Amino acid sequence: MNKPYRTFTEFYPFYLSQHQNLSCRRLHFIGSILVLLLLGAALLTANGWLLLLIPLVGYGFAWVGHFVFEHNRPATFKYPLYSLMGDWMMFAQILTGKLKC
Repeated sequence: MNKPYRTFTEFYPFYLSQHQNLSCRRLHFIGSILVLLLLGAALLTANGWLLLLIPLVGYGFAWVGHFVFEHNRPATFKYPLYSLMGDWMMFAQILTGKLKC
């Protein structure tokens, strides 16, 4: 993770290389679904407190995947924006069947 990535297109193959373990990918996917559900619940109920749970749930599931199953350091620590974009790109590719989960 020492290479400086200038674009998301350069970064995404590295991101996928850090998510080869299916359990890690599944935890990311579950965390992303829960983030969307929390966002929806916060909007529907006008309860802003639910928004505070979003980073805890999103990062919590992902980091368990990395530390327990993938045995690597999340890219979030060095590339926070690209990593967030990678999470949603991977989520979309799993939903569309382009990536196995």
